[in-house]
Amino acid sequence: MLKNRQLLVALKNLVNPVIASLTLVGCVWFYLQEFEGGYVALLILSFLLIKQLVDGVDFESDSKSFWNKSVVALVLQWFWVVSLLLMIGFASKGTAYFSRQALFLWIFITPVVLVTAHWLLRCVLKQWIFSEQDLSKAVIVGVSEISRKLADELKKNRLLGMEVMGFFDDRWQERALETQTEEPIERLGKIASAAEYIKIHNIQHIYIALPMSAQPRILALLDDLRDTTASIYFVPDIFLFDLIQANISSISGIPIVAVCQSPFVGANATIKRLSDVLLSLLILLLIFPLMLLIAIGIKLSSPGPVLFKQRRYGLDGQEIKVYKFRSMTVMEDGGQVSQATRSDPRITQFGRFLRKTSLDELPQFINVLQGRMSIVGPRPHAVSHNELYRSLIKGYMVRHKVKPGITGWAQVKGFRGETDTVEKMQARIDCDIDYLRNWSLLLDLLIIFKTIGVVVRDKNAY
Repeated sequence: MLKNRQLLVALKNLVNPVIASLTLVGCVWFYLQEFEGGYVALLILSFLLIKQLVDGVDFESDSKSFWNKSVVALVLQWFWVVSLLLMIGFASKGTAYFSRQALFLWIFITPVVLVTAHWLLRCVLKQWIFSEQDLSKAVIVGVSEISRKLADELKKNRLLGMEVMGFFDDRWQERALETQTEEPIERLGKIASAAEYIKIHNIQHIYIALPMSAQPRILALLDDLRDTTASIYFVPDIFLFDLIQANISSISGIPIVAVCQSPFVGANATIKRLSDVLLSLLILLLIFPLMLLIAIGIKLSSPGPVLFKQRRYGLDGQEIKVYKFRSMTVMEDGGQVSQATRSDPRITQFGRFLRKTSLDELPQFINVLQGRMSIVGPRPHAVSHNELYRSLIKGYMVRHKVKPGITGWAQVKGFRGETDTVEKMQARIDCDIDYLRNWSLLLDLLIIFKTIGVVVRDKNAY
């Protein structure tokens, strides 16, 4: 049973990149091209991007949901990958190397092959995997919000192949009231009776979700479980906090729990930086004439420099200089910086147009190339605003675990413009932390495309 589910997980992770790669090879050979050099590089790059961006097969959905949602999502995600590959190709001037016929055939035939493969795999494997009734039995020790979420996830994720039999807890009524949900809680008994129940009912998995203050009870339970073959897992209560990219690692055999760390480490850091450099180079090449016209417009419309440089907090809270086209008659960068308001007299006529269209942000692509900023990330605030809000909003400085961005999740969610109340800033920070917790390259691309629509119709910029 377990081997079958492990095989299915492997299929979910590999089916898309493998099929897309084989389709590329087939299209190149179909047009009698030699598969070498640039084609090998394209295969490697597309394999990595597809594995990162395109979801696996959903065997648990019904037929209607599969065709209406999964297939549509799959096709859209594929064209996200194609768009990114084309941008990289144009930026590197490498598109001339490839056969256009082979590439066009690959672009349009791959989603057809992917959908067909998903349908066949779904039909063949769904019955094989989910017809088996011998699910592994699991129990949870401790009733809390996190343990209830764990039980819900184990129930929903059938790939794990587990059936949650119920909960053990000493303070049952109090815990049950604290975690009221639509689903009833199956009470199995007090913690002291857990070991006997586990032996009698042949429980294979035990999840201990007790608070750290319950260490004596945890140690007593572990001692009682020595006579069982069950797998034991801890669900520590530190995960009740707002964690960013939490994971468990070790240093010389000593277990270390990462409570808060940047999502951009290892391969993710390389992917993020590479996409920033390639996209910013491409965008700067395209907008250079526009930036030149804006610079001329600023000089003709009001006295003062073209660029406005302001101190902001960057990665790890270090101060950086952020470039913008000047849109005001003042150059505030001191201990007190007033946010722009509607009908602000400091904004020039030409500057109002720049701010409304976000064209004043264009020089920040230079900051991206310099490595100070990213295209997508939490928007940088003036230093004085950081010092104010870090004392008012819990977890405010967590947003500085990554480089600030030209655009971000908060901006496309409607929290763009003036933050004249703590509540508005809190909503922006919540979005920033949500972005850090759920980052992916696909999310970055989604934010970039959504930003275009926000700029066109947003009323909060002035």
